[in-house]
Amino acid sequence: MVEYRIDRHSGVATYLQIVQQTKQALRLGMLRPGDKLPTAREVVEATAINPNTVLKAYRELERDGLVDARRGVGTFVRRGLSTAPADSPLRTELDEWATRAHTAGLDRDDVSALFTAVLDEHFTADHGEPSTDRTSNAGSNTGSTGSTGTTHDKHSDQHSDQHSQGDPS
Repeated sequence: MVEYRIDRHSGVATYLQIVQQTKQALRLGMLRPGDKLPTAREVVEATAINPNTVLKAYRELERDGLVDARRGVGTFVRRGLSTAPADSPLRTELDEWATRAHTAGLDRDDVSALFTAVLDEHFTADHGEPSTDRTSNAGSNTGSTGSTGTTHDKHSDQHSDQHSQGDPS
């Protein structure tokens, strides 16, 4: 069963933290179809949050088609999101990398920023699919990198040219 950890200082709404943690458990295979989520009462007792917050999170998961609420019985996982099980070789490699990063003196925020930057380079924000621009140009040096380390493409250069010429688009 999943145990929710609420970070009151994260700036992320409590119900979204529950949604995100449930989806993470589904992706990692920690929750599988048929598994029962903790009751609202159990979550409230463990986290000291309002029961309506738990119910709001569960309703969102239900709208996403991930869980089914059964009145008087509980909330059950309908389908998983798992594509890479928690015991996959990729998970092991990532764990080893995180250990090396920590040993090298990076803190959690440094590791998160670095990992997010790499994800942004390899995946599109809207579909989670590998980015064709980055993966197809791997090994070739077609983009120019500025002093900030960001890659400029024709679209962004064209966009900035339009703004410098007074084009409002």
